[in-house]
Amino acid sequence: MGDKLKKHYGKIRNVLIFVLILNWTVALAKIFYGLLTHCQSMAADGFHSLSDGASNIAGLIGIHLASQPVDQDHPYGHKKYETFFSLVIAALLFVVAFNLVEKGITRIFYPVKPQIDFTSFVIMIITLLVNLWVMNYEHRKGKTLKSDILISDSMHTKADIFTSLSVIVTLVVIKMGYPILDPIATIFISLFIFHAGYNILKESSAVLCDTAAIQDNKKIEGIVLDVKGVKTCHKIRTRGRPDDIYIDLHVQVNPDMHVDNAHKICYAIEEALKKNIPEITDVVVHVEPKEKV
Repeated sequence: MGDKLKKHYGKIRNVLIFVLILNWTVALAKIFYGLLTHCQSMAADGFHSLSDGASNIAGLIGIHLASQPVDQDHPYGHKKYETFFSLVIAALLFVVAFNLVEKGITRIFYPVKPQIDFTSFVIMIITLLVNLWVMNYEHRKGKTLKSDILISDSMHTKADIFTSLSVIVTLVVIKMGYPILDPIATIFISLFIFHAGYNILKESSAVLCDTAAIQDNKKIEGIVLDVKGVKTCHKIRTRGRPDDIYIDLHVQVNPDMHVDNAHKICYAIEEALKKNIPEITDVVVHVEPKEKV
């Protein structure tokens, strides 16, 4: 199990390292040329991409901790560390957004005319295409590997796409003679960043606060009731991550049933649930005698 877990997180780590290199490459290009041409919205988009890189590093730390095997102090494993570090990504997004709002407001009152040229458009279009590819690649890998870090990071990159599009539009408008749009676009960009951070915060908090991991308890009940010997199933509770679900439930059986048979039913319930819902890690079954009518 330990080797399988390490291999799983090794795949996630490789994705993050690859994406980190791409993120910082496009970030440095936008920051350097944005500062060179006094285009605040372009530089702001670059700093947003730079925060993507910081998110990747936070993700790498998170999956390193999450890949550790079960120990005495962590009997449920370390997988929630990955979810916790998704909150770090959200926090980084909020910090970047606040910073951009501050810079945008300052530039409105103390304007500087950007120097937009053909290279500005080339850089923004190339980085936009890179971000599109990264978002799809990372989201696809996140779904395949059932990784909170990769999925939340792809949402971060999705915000980059919208901001890059708004910057390209802003560059066009500035070339038409409306430089005031530069700081306004910067503030507009921050709204996308806030939204991405909020979505990550919402999803990660749901896991950490033990929100029901499976919303449809009827599905679980149906699987359990198909097990021979089970009369009723109730008090179903689920929690955990999408790939690490814990279930506890109560079942009623014949009151005259021997404890050995009751144990076999518990085992059959666990096997049936794990077969139908592979993401389940553990099942706790509380057996009760069904009252005779």
